[in-house]
Amino acid sequence: MLNYLLSFITGAVISVMVIFNTELGAVTTTEISTMVNQIVGIIALTLLMFVFRKNKELCPKRVKSHWYMYFGGIFGLFILTFNFYTVIEIGATLSMALAVFGQSATGLFFDLTGLFGMEKKRITKQKWISLAVSFLGILLMSLLSGGSFKPAFLLMGFAAGALTMTQMIYNSTFAKAKGPLFSARQNVISGLVGIVIFSFIVKPQESINAISILPSIPFYLIVGGGLLAVWVVACTNIVIPKIPAVYSALLLSAGQLLASLILDYFIYSTFSFALLLGTVVMLIGMILSFLSDKKAIS
Repeated sequence: MLNYLLSFITGAVISVMVIFNTELGAVTTTEISTMVNQIVGIIALTLLMFVFRKNKELCPKRVKSHWYMYFGGIFGLFILTFNFYTVIEIGATLSMALAVFGQSATGLFFDLTGLFGMEKKRITKQKWISLAVSFLGILLMSLLSGGSFKPAFLLMGFAAGALTMTQMIYNSTFAKAKGPLFSARQNVISGLVGIVIFSFIVKPQESINAISILPSIPFYLIVGGGLLAVWVVACTNIVIPKIPAVYSALLLSAGQLLASLILDYFIYSTFSFALLLGTVVMLIGMILSFLSDKKAIS
């Protein structure tokens, strides 16, 4: 039960993390926001590895892993960039709804193919119906909320969700060999290397200017996204290997959607009946998926 609760809470944390990253990116650049988050994450995870160095679950004996498993942070660069632009353009709730749909679709894909060591499962007719219902929720949100039907950003939001689930499963696979904290830190290190190279080759002066204004930014905004990212990566590394991918997608999605509705209302004042209706329809679709899996297991 604890693993299921952690998945739901982590979904809500993802929505809050996206807002922190977006707000920091708005006053600096999305690249510098990402860079700051990675640095905060490395410091926090290194401290956690020291504190829990004798914990066999968080810091187990490491075994060999494939070389390409050390670069999971590259996914995060695209996720943060996609999230930044979609939240700005179409709002937090629709952005998270699209990400949720992308996560659900990708979770089904991993269950179907068994990639990265996930248990291979047969996808039932009910599962496809649940995915279609979730997609209907997206359409309701985008078409009825007014001014949100922007195909490029809708696709970007979906891609952010698909990459998020891919990264979670990728990192959790690496965590089986190296432990969740080591895997999380390596994920952040590879992301930091990638964003530094990108920032100072593609946008050198803009990046320098953005760094220069960091001292004037509230401390909580600087560290918030990075600390929440540590929670997300560490928890998913622990939880995802222990429950089916579709369950983790469902609980993460529910947490993201509900938290996004609340954040949209209190931060962006963009709450609407269309967003609420679309969220409810999406949750119905995910519950149908859950019931289909429960029936199959029984």
